[in-house]
Amino acid sequence: MTDPTTLDDHAFAAWAAEQAGRVLLEVRERAAAEGLEGKALKDAGDAAAQDELARLLAEHRPSDSVLSEEAADDKSRLEAARVWIIDPLDGTREFSEPPRDDWAVHVALWESTAGEAGDLTAGAVAQPALGETFTTGEPRTVPPRTSDRPRIAVSRSRPPAFVAALAEELDAELVPMGSAGVKVMSVVRDLADAYVHAGGQYQWDNAAPVAVARAAGLHCSRVDGSPLVYNADDTSLPDLIVCRPELAEQIIDFVRRHGTD
Repeated sequence: MTDPTTLDDHAFAAWAAEQAGRVLLEVRERAAAEGLEGKALKDAGDAAAQDELARLLAEHRPSDSVLSEEAADDKSRLEAARVWIIDPLDGTREFSEPPRDDWAVHVALWESTAGEAGDLTAGAVAQPALGETFTTGEPRTVPPRTSDRPRIAVSRSRPPAFVAALAEELDAELVPMGSAGVKVMSVVRDLADAYVHAGGQYQWDNAAPVAVARAAGLHCSRVDGSPLVYNADDTSLPDLIVCRPELAEQIIDFVRRHGTD
């Protein structure tokens, strides 16, 4: 049995994400018996995973601040040296559609030291329905690309219009899938070569996935090439690129020439 007091931040992030994932799988298993579907199942999943992560962080990292999609934003985090940025259930739509597996749990740690800007230092993305957790503690080595054409992961329900034009210029294939974390992990797993998004996200949507992708050696930035900044006052972080390094310059150049409208 895991003793969380012995875990470093990388291992703790992975363990906490897996514990929340276990709770979410239990919610799904009970859904039919309890008559949960659609919005009710989404709400039950969000609440259960938030409660679990909030409990674990309060018990095992009590001095740290937390920024969560499912809780009020405590602005004292802006003065904190350590902030956990969590999305207890990323991909609620996919979670509510069993047996879909393209949903995730995100747990990331942002840290700063005196006189220096802070950044992500640990993170984990659990995909409970796959039984897999991707972590900065054991970074994946992204294998050589296996596809002849670049593959761009996009939302299955709201793909940004500009990405179709980008795909045409790169002679790329669009690969629809669920949650933001799953799309970033698809690049880590060589199921896609890039994830390009504009049109709205928040820090919790991509903090943990970006931490994991960076550790795997992937390029991560805003769509204009500027850095992704976390624990900012404004929680909005509306666009990003996660891709194989050799594609970054082409994608950023396209956005600079054409924009994202």
